[in-house]
Amino acid sequence: MEKQSVLQQVPLFQDLNEQELARIGEIVIHRTFTKKTVIFTEGSEKEAVFFIQNGLVKAYKTDETGHEQIVSLLQTGDMFPHTGFFKHAPYPATTETLVDTDLLAIPVRAFEQLILAMPTIACKVIDVLSSKIRDLQQKLQQFTGTDVNRRILSFLLDLADKQGETKGSRIYIDLPITNQELANVVGTSRETVSRLLNQLKKEQIIDKQRSQIIILDKDALRGWK
Repeated sequence: MEKQSVLQQVPLFQDLNEQELARIGEIVIHRTFTKKTVIFTEGSEKEAVFFIQNGLVKAYKTDETGHEQIVSLLQTGDMFPHTGFFKHAPYPATTETLVDTDLLAIPVRAFEQLILAMPTIACKVIDVLSSKIRDLQQKLQQFTGTDVNRRILSFLLDLADKQGETKGSRIYIDLPITNQELANVVGTSRETVSRLLNQLKKEQIIDKQRSQIIILDKDALRGWK
């Protein structure tokens, strides 16, 4: 029953009934990864699709010189890889935990066998994926039409909501990435990220340590221009 309760929180399975959730619960594997653990590597065979129960995961590609390029930061509630269950392709990037992370893993082959037995699951999942594609298209339009500073602020606020630990009036976010990596995620330059973070720190809206951002005034951060 505990697995069913967790699965109900996964957007992909939001339209499934109790029987369908119970069947998926039979194939779900709960896995815990400590900080800086590789979950899978780019190009390896896709064996499972993962859902973040809590934690933070980076997905990155490695170029010929061995340099990492972060393509996305995945947070609580996210599914990865985004290619999902219905595309037989290797993992498109390497994923690694940035903090201690709890995942739900659904083996691809077991899921395929399940939808053959219960095709209604496939229909409902496809409907949700179609909605998610529309949402992503809208977010992309908003992203391209939003100035860089607002993208960084939105990213920090989203992290605060999903990953932050509130202590008194402060919100602590474990974020063990560099300003360059953060810049890659939001689509800007390292100089822009550094300049904005320094300005927010100067105005005592945030504090930044080596692998942690502390939000001192969330309302001021939300309303900053």
